[in-house]
Amino acid sequence: MSTVQRPAVPIAAAIPKSPLRRTTVRKREVDDEALPSSPEKKAKVTFDSDVEVRVISDWEKAPHLIQEEVRRAFAKRALGDDSGYDKLKDVYSKKKGNEEELNPSTIKNYTISLLANVSALNTSNADLVHAVLSSDWLGRTEDYVALFMRLLANLSSAHGMFLGDVVRMLVDNLTANPPSSGQVEDLPVVTRLTIYARAHRILQYLLQLIPSAGRILYSAITTAFPHQTDSRRSHVIYVQNLLKFAEYSPGLRGEVLALITERLVKIDVQVQVDLEDLAEDVGEGLVDQIPPARPDLMDDIENSDMSDEEEDSDEDEEDDEAQRAKEITKNVEKMDAILDILFSHYEQSFTNPSIEEQVGSLEILLSQFVTTILPTHRSRHTQFLLFHFAQQSSEYIDTFVGTCVQITFDKGQPAIVRQASAAYLASFVARGMHVPSNIVRNVFDYISGELARLRREYEPNCRGPDMRRYSSYYVLVQALLYIFCFRWRDLEYAPDDDLEDDDLPTPYGQEHQWKSGVKEALSRNVFSKLNPLKVCSTAIVTEFARIANHLSIVYVYHLLETNKRVRVLLSAGPEYGQPNRETALSARRDESYQHLDAYFPFDPYHLPKSKRWMEGDYREWSGIPGLDDEQASESDSDDQEGAESEVEEGTETDETGGSF
Repeated sequence: MSTVQRPAVPIAAAIPKSPLRRTTVRKREVDDEALPSSPEKKAKVTFDSDVEVRVISDWEKAPHLIQEEVRRAFAKRALGDDSGYDKLKDVYSKKKGNEEELNPSTIKNYTISLLANVSALNTSNADLVHAVLSSDWLGRTEDYVALFMRLLANLSSAHGMFLGDVVRMLVDNLTANPPSSGQVEDLPVVTRLTIYARAHRILQYLLQLIPSAGRILYSAITTAFPHQTDSRRSHVIYVQNLLKFAEYSPGLRGEVLALITERLVKIDVQVQVDLEDLAEDVGEGLVDQIPPARPDLMDDIENSDMSDEEEDSDEDEEDDEAQRAKEITKNVEKMDAILDILFSHYEQSFTNPSIEEQVGSLEILLSQFVTTILPTHRSRHTQFLLFHFAQQSSEYIDTFVGTCVQITFDKGQPAIVRQASAAYLASFVARGMHVPSNIVRNVFDYISGELARLRREYEPNCRGPDMRRYSSYYVLVQALLYIFCFRWRDLEYAPDDDLEDDDLPTPYGQEHQWKSGVKEALSRNVFSKLNPLKVCSTAIVTEFARIANHLSIVYVYHLLETNKRVRVLLSAGPEYGQPNRETALSARRDESYQHLDAYFPFDPYHLPKSKRWMEGDYREWSGIPGLDDEQASESDSDDQEGAESEVEEGTETDETGGSF
């Protein structure tokens, strides 16, 4: 029988290797003479001080090992084993005390591995995606930010369901208190301005890569907009960031500016409501008492951890009205700062040599006026954006005036919108320093023509002044009187006027020569059966009476005396074009409910910081030479005593913020 010889097996190969022990052998050059000469002597152990001794953490692995770990984590999770997946989540959601275990190079390698496995980041792994988005990546180095930007772009492209989460995370980092602190262990502190710049850079890249992100982005910035009760600092920083976004996303610029305007109008209206609710002696002149504006918060943003609206230590000792006055002051400062930012933003467009750029900005302002400002009752300052920039050229003046005329005379518009438009039209023509004489005359003629039509419609069945039934007529008469009080000089005949035979001025021989139709329009409306002087604002009527009497164009003092005994009717019901509810015209319960509001939206502008934009644009009220002296000399006259008293009570001046 033959014998089978087995090959010899080395003894070392026969010893099984333990999986629980890893031995690292380090080669070292050793002098042969240093070895022990005899097995009887033990080797002497020495330590080389030049060799670095370091404990290797479980997190620190070679890049290829991390890639394999990430791949296996997703593969095992698909089989129901989440141990590796949970460890992967811990990479991006490490707690504060353990951050030192994960160095920058390691987390970078994990992010590279995620980028290679982005197809696995689907809805079943959404919690890992949210952990990645919540990590403090904005506070890391530039090369890591560039890598993270690639990850966000690939994630948003491959899995559109996460695009909203990505965009919202970026928008949240544009607020006054971004989630990313900018402080990462063992790395230099990243400033807030750098955080904002990085977030903008990635948003811009995503908008170029995924055009549909614009809709999601608009929803995100709307949600993140500070509440109107939030601090001035929060509003200023967020608005500044929104305007930067509008610069690199021109397609959404109009919507972004409309959003800012909408929120600004809410603050504006709230300020007016609060001022009216305060006691008269507290609310009067409150805006004028606000100190000069502080520097722009964006200039010192790194030191803005503290709110710019610090509470006084003695706040609890103040009464309710004093505290409310303080809150109003804060809101006024907030509104002032936002308006100044918007003025600066639009100024860049209107000083741009490109006509297309200027016209585009004017169209944005007009759109905001029609959709937001005009329908909002009691907006006080926001509309001055349009007041200023519409006066940049005669074409823009004509465009804005034409818009107001069209809305005012459009029967398809709601009555309240038409009435508001008439107030804007009259106020702009009266107060605009750059509105030319021909525009003043044309608007006067437009209003006079519409009033003539309304008289023909209303007078046959008129039983006396009826504020609701004939409200559209009274609003236009008040607008006409307001324009006359401010711009009567532009309604006089000038020798260089190019007039037709049927447009001759008032005959010579009188002190003032009026353009044809001016005196007739005033007389026919003032003495109409509709009796507008009984319904129009007392302040405007009394000022008109003074000027008209002084200029010898129409005498109305006897009518004012008669009207003291006339009762205004208050017809109600849909048949009169008015709803059966209280309105701004009838909500007051004293005698003033019988009069129209003296609301003209371009009344004096007093915000301390942004009022600089009104320099040269705004026509202040100026008295008529000789009229005040004439009043003083006749103050003892019995015939004028009653009229003089009424004028003094009804007339307001620029200094008190009234109609004149």
